[in-house]
Amino acid sequence: MTILDVVFAVVGVLLTAAALMALYRIVRGPSLLDRMIASDMLLTTIILVVGAEMVYNSHARNVPMMLVLAAIAIFATVAVARYVSKQDRQEKPS
Repeated sequence: MTILDVVFAVVGVLLTAAALMALYRIVRGPSLLDRMIASDMLLTTIILVVGAEMVYNSHARNVPMMLVLAAIAIFATVAVARYVSKQDRQEKPS
């Protein structure tokens, strides 16, 4: 076992912990924005896992998948932000 294997094991544990914390926040909430931030964090963690796997196996075949995941995260964030801003405008008295 080389030092690089130890580093990747530590990275795997940290990314797993981050994903579990994000899943906990998605389930527990309490608000829609908390859940959206947690889902962004989960998608970012998945992108990091894919990137770490590419580094570990010395290939670049998964770059398109990383780009698609990043686009999904951006579009979802914009959609939720627009929805929440419309809800805020409807709740405020004019």
